[in-house]
Amino acid sequence: MNPAVSNLVISLAAMQVAKRVPFDDPQVLVYVRIAYVATQAIVLGVYYYVGSQIRKKNDQTVLKYVEPNPMNKDESKLVTTTVRDYDLGEVSKLMRAVYMGLAMMAFMHLYLGYTQPLFIQALMGFKTLYDAKPVAIHLFGKPAEGDLKRPFKAGGMFGAASDPLTDKAAIDEAEKKIGKKDD
Repeated sequence: MNPAVSNLVISLAAMQVAKRVPFDDPQVLVYVRIAYVATQAIVLGVYYYVGSQIRKKNDQTVLKYVEPNPMNKDESKLVTTTVRDYDLGEVSKLMRAVYMGLAMMAFMHLYLGYTQPLFIQALMGFKTLYDAKPVAIHLFGKPAEGDLKRPFKAGGMFGAASDPLTDKAAIDEAEKKIGKKDD
């Protein structure tokens, strides 16, 4: 199932369950806070572990791809990196997303007083962990094929337009553009 669709389904189901949770009870609220903090700590711990596994493997295989600019196709950027550096960059993005989520939840819960999002995000933390491609490769041992082939497909709002290009023709064209700029 598409991760965006499954996130939506899990969120809607969690909202229905959260309606029945008595957040007025201070004891329940403490348990929900503990569950949220524990989930985020586990997610961060797994990301740190995956990062250490990437460093330990130290895969220096060269990875070349063209990072397209969805607004202007002429401004595509050639990226040459190693598998190790690419994976560490992806784990870093995942960790930044966790920290941003923590900041948003702190604002929403502590300042605005919302409690339902704590419950929902406690469940969604494990879902995002399961969907993380570096986790699938380095923790679950899945081969880097198909959806897990590097560079990872973005699958975001722009769809295939924002996915990195790995075909030889696109890489050669980007190298020619760089050569022209250097002259």
